[in-house]
Amino acid sequence: MLKTKLLHPQILSALGAAGHGSQIVIADSNYPFSTGANPEAERVYLNLTPGKLTVTDVLKVLVDTIPIELAHAIAPDDGTEPSIFAEYRQILPTTLTLQTLGRFPFYEAARSVDTALVIATGEQRTYACIILTIGVVQV
Repeated sequence: MLKTKLLHPQILSALGAAGHGSQIVIADSNYPFSTGANPEAERVYLNLTPGKLTVTDVLKVLVDTIPIELAHAIAPDDGTEPSIFAEYRQILPTTLTLQTLGRFPFYEAARSVDTALVIATGEQRTYACIILTIGVVQV
């Protein structure tokens, strides 16, 4: 039995195989999961029903599980900031600056060979996708 908040075996396996510089995509229910990420990336579907689990639910667990070096959120091209960005900033380590990418640059980044894991959520808010880059475990 594990003593961490993260118990999902498929996610644990993907994270165990990933390392420094690997990327994790946590995506809302509008995301093109089959075409919008590295074809070799592990895909985990947590989108059982609309609204359950959310991107921020998953982010909270991952922040306690892995070191995060970078975080890139998908942003509208019109420059507006989705309300979820404030939640990201509350959840992410205070040492991180949330960076943004437009829709197509975000998709391109998610298609990188460095993307090891894509997590589908039941998140209903638009522009609620984030790419996390795994950092180094400091000993």
